[in-house]
Parts: sequence; C-alpha cells; structure tokens
Amino acid sequence: MHFLRVTVLFAVAALFEIGGAWLVWQSMREARPWWVAGLGVMALGLYGFVAALQPDANFGRILAAYGGVFVAGSLLWGVVVDGFKPDRWDVIGAAICLVGVAVIMFAPRAAV
Repeated sequence: MHFLRVTVLFAVAALFEIGGAWLVWQSMREARPWWVAGLGVMALGLYGFVAALQPDANFGRILAAYGGVFVAGSLLWGVVVDGFKPDRWDVIGAAICLVGVAVIMFAPRAAV
C-alpha cells in the first residue's frame, strides 16, 4: 500500500506541476491568453499541496525524489502532448532518474 500511495501521489503531483508549467509556457511562449497562465499558476499551487500528502515527513527527501519523477514525467508529457520524440539518451537519463527515485523512497532505512 505504501508503494502505491507514494507512486500515485508522485504521478498526480507531476500532472499538476508539469501541466501547470506547460500552461504558463503556452501563455508566454505560444501566445495563448493570459488566463491560461493563471490556470498554470493554480495547477502549480496544487502541486505543492499534493506533494505535502506524501507519507514521508522529510521535505528534502520528497523533493529530491520528485526531481527524478519530474525528469521522466516531463519527457513523457512532451511525447503525449507536444509530439516530442526522445532519443535513447533521454530515455536512459530518465531511467537513471527513476532508479534514483526508487533508491531514495524505498531503500530500507535503520530506525533513528
């Protein structure tokens, strides 16, 4: 259950952060209306709330692990939404990041 909760929260957080940043990008770089950026800012704020729901109480650990999720999620977003075609180095780099996420979040730790 712990693994599932962590994974779902990271996925939802990624949708809010990457989607929010994409909406701001669309407004600023692709001449979409200003309110599109406003929606992006709201989504970015929701990301912060979702990240705070992680069961681990260590902000630094959660944010560090989320960094790897962000890398892989951003590439996936680009593929699905923007038609981006990652090369093998993009995929290898994202895989390395996800291994880092797994180590940070799921490695056995001694009780302190």
